[in-house]
Amino acid sequence: MPKNSQLKSILIIGSGPIIIGQACEFDYSGTQALRSLKEDGIETILINSNPATIMTDPTMADHVYLLPLTTKSIIKILKEHPQIDAVLPTMGGQTALNLCIEADEKGIWKDFNVDIIGVDIDAINITEDREKFRELMLKIGIPMAPQATATSYLKGKEIAQEFGFPLIIRASFTLGGAGASFVHREEDFDELLTRGLEVSPIHEVMIDKALIGWKEFELELLRDSNDNVVIICSIENMDPIGIHTGDSITVAPAMTLSDKTYQKMRDMAIHMMRSIGDFAGGCNVQFAISPDEKEDIIAIEINPRVSRSSALASKATGYPIAKIAAKLALGYHLDELQNQITKSTSALFEPTLDYVIVKIPRWNFDKFEGSDRTLGLQMKSVGEVMGIGRSFQEALHKAAQSLEIKRNGLGADGKENKDYNQIIEKLTNASWDRVFIIYDAIAMGIPLSRIHEITKIDMWFLKQYEELFLLQKEISTYKIDTIQKDLLLEAKQKGYGDRQIAHMLGCLESQVYNKREEFGVNRVYKLVDTCAAEFKAQTPYYYSTFESDMETADGHRYADNESVVTDKKKIIVLGSGPNRIGQGIEFDYCCVHGVLAAAECGYETIMINCNPETVSTDFDIADKLYFEPVFWEHIYDIIKHEKPEGVIVQLGGQTALKLAEKLTKYGIKIIGTSYESLDLAEDRGHFSNLLKENNIPYPQFDIATTADEAAAIADVLDFPILVRPSYVLGGQGMKIVINKQDLEKHVVDLLSQMPGNQLLLDHYLEGAIEAEADAICDGEDVYIIGIMEHIEPCGIHSGDSNAMLPPFNLGDLVMQQIKDHTKKIALALNTVGLINIQFAIKDDLVYIIEANPRASRTVPFIAKAYGEPYVNYATKVMLGEKKVKDFTFNPQLKGYAIKQPVFSFNKFHNVNKKLGPEMKSTGESILFIDSLKDDEFYELYSRRKMYLNK
Repeated sequence: MPKNSQLKSILIIGSGPIIIGQACEFDYSGTQALRSLKEDGIETILINSNPATIMTDPTMADHVYLLPLTTKSIIKILKEHPQIDAVLPTMGGQTALNLCIEADEKGIWKDFNVDIIGVDIDAINITEDREKFRELMLKIGIPMAPQATATSYLKGKEIAQEFGFPLIIRASFTLGGAGASFVHREEDFDELLTRGLEVSPIHEVMIDKALIGWKEFELELLRDSNDNVVIICSIENMDPIGIHTGDSITVAPAMTLSDKTYQKMRDMAIHMMRSIGDFAGGCNVQFAISPDEKEDIIAIEINPRVSRSSALASKATGYPIAKIAAKLALGYHLDELQNQITKSTSALFEPTLDYVIVKIPRWNFDKFEGSDRTLGLQMKSVGEVMGIGRSFQEALHKAAQSLEIKRNGLGADGKENKDYNQIIEKLTNASWDRVFIIYDAIAMGIPLSRIHEITKIDMWFLKQYEELFLLQKEISTYKIDTIQKDLLLEAKQKGYGDRQIAHMLGCLESQVYNKREEFGVNRVYKLVDTCAAEFKAQTPYYYSTFESDMETADGHRYADNESVVTDKKKIIVLGSGPNRIGQGIEFDYCCVHGVLAAAECGYETIMINCNPETVSTDFDIADKLYFEPVFWEHIYDIIKHEKPEGVIVQLGGQTALKLAEKLTKYGIKIIGTSYESLDLAEDRGHFSNLLKENNIPYPQFDIATTADEAAAIADVLDFPILVRPSYVLGGQGMKIVINKQDLEKHVVDLLSQMPGNQLLLDHYLEGAIEAEADAICDGEDVYIIGIMEHIEPCGIHSGDSNAMLPPFNLGDLVMQQIKDHTKKIALALNTVGLINIQFAIKDDLVYIIEANPRASRTVPFIAKAYGEPYVNYATKVMLGEKKVKDFTFNPQLKGYAIKQPVFSFNKFHNVNKKLGPEMKSTGESILFIDSLKDDEFYELYSRRKMYLNK
């Protein structure tokens, strides 16, 4: 039992919809905390409004409340559950903390006799109120940058006059660096000061003297109620101060610190944590260190909660911070808990890494037309990837290959930037692609000293880049027949992909692969074991690398592979890679359910994914986790090593689907719907022909592959025309055009971005109602799990629409057509598993917009609304273990459920906020209403046409 035996029932506050600055790392933390509390027999009650996450799955907590995160909802829950002893608010990011503080100020916790555990409200207030924090740090002797607080425009101007430029403005009580900016020039100050004051809920900003060129570091700590403190991980930002840590390329462990300074920083972090309050749990501390040999340290901030970096630190070390933090909140001490990976040592230890991890953020600027793409103190990324390697170079390359931005790694893929002025501009004003631009600058011959002078990135990192480029240069002097084994092995050890090496040697990727086979240069798999192999790990969590052969006394040569293959039947689930707009956490939800369902069917489950924020990459979800890029070469090697029965691709969004063709070509079985069917649905032209053959209505259309063809089609179709490329997710590149000039410009743009793509031009059904259906099909029977009607008209992407389940004003005739079309299409596509179909309804006729025979964005929403585990059922159908008729479906929903999109436009000023066929929302929440007379429905319905952007 927990040390505090009074605690028997705990309320956990989730983080709500995903927004930039607060993403699914809190879903991961919350999920771990719930599982951790369950182990101790604690009754868990959860409030979270996000239907797309595993955290809100009915199996996760004893009672799940999908309610808005407001004090009104908290009171409702506390009345229904008078047995609640405590609230744990540290797992839901800033949203949960802010709600906890608001409830505290209103006296709600006191009224219901509920304790706050895992954090101290005073500690939050001290760390969030920048003036109080500064005073405390000075009192305990922790250096800080010269700074002062302004609560008015006039005071801000006075401080700027005193400090001089450059300056940093940070708004108090905000999330993801909202309202923060780096001010280089006096003429920008007024606007940025006003913005900071407006964004802060208490209209307060802290103005710092900017520490140009200083390096930034983070430490993740855990502390128990006995005052034991452990440092879980040190993280170094490759970027200097001035770029938000969520937008920085980060490395663990820290690379460029002297041991003496690291020890000093450790001591300061522990001193800071102990001084802000008497609490047990996780803590994240950020420091700046001068780039000279003095290595002066100053504190930036401290967060007394599980943070964005905690997820990264957990995945980097294998130490489940949130899980242990939840135990500490119950009163356990670190020395009483087990190391979750070794199962034989205690949790009172500091992980040792015998590898390097690199995190690279993933942006979606193309979705925010007119946005400022330079990076600064306000976070702009929508997701991230992590690479694990034996060296910084290998980890950097693996992270770059994980990004899914059509790059094969750094350089050597024919996509290098060769424009000197553009390179200098992108280095000067930190750009999202700087990880590639640094390499391009070196390739162009710009000296390292000049790159360092512009970027202030530590020379150690730049030399690592230079080594990579010099290796590329050397390999490029060889051909596939003349390259030596040692050189090929070195390239692989430094993370170069076969495709890149093929580019250098002027041959095919398959020839490089064959050469590796011939030389015996093969991947080996290593364990993430928290202790550099000093103790045996019980948890199979692997990364790949390349090693030189070792030789035994009897002359046997081998490379040490720690991934032991069993003789059980196996299934691989391909993950969805980094979060982005159009492919978010809902696909991770589907992957986790797919893994769990395959395990129930007796398979050994193997997960491949590279997203550190998600539940699918937790060390104990699948039987084996390969933390690797969802990139052909890595996947193929794992498949060859493990020899699975097949691979599930339909749960991981477009990321996994894109690999279906190659898997099929290489004779690897795809579990569920075949590649041919997946491709037929993706190929706009072929799919429309299938509809024609089945007498299913669709908007008048034609296919164009050039601007001339598009213009000729427009003469027949009549404007407005909806232009849609094939093989895209989240409505990428879709647009409604209203004249020939618009059409030509858009088609030319699209074909330059996606050469050879088939564009579908169809007549846009103005004023039509949009609806969609999700279904499970086993090739014979079809069960429709949900039909949703969009509140917004046709033309706004389904991911950006308010979708209502069940429909609110479609007549019987229309509903019957939707059901008939869904069944007909699912069977015509030979679907085995899930399918999503989108419809436009005009004059009581139902037209097909598109069909996707895979898991869709709406599946988790329907599963939560009806309380049914649909992904579990669909996976069992895919595996051939069950037929649709074997399930007893029993959906439960009183009234209606509405899937509401949530946007992050506030991160981008001067951005066009209008909505159209291309998706822009970053997350979603679920709203339950009893009837159509509900005020919230009325308001949504009255605003439905407000944002339509043609």
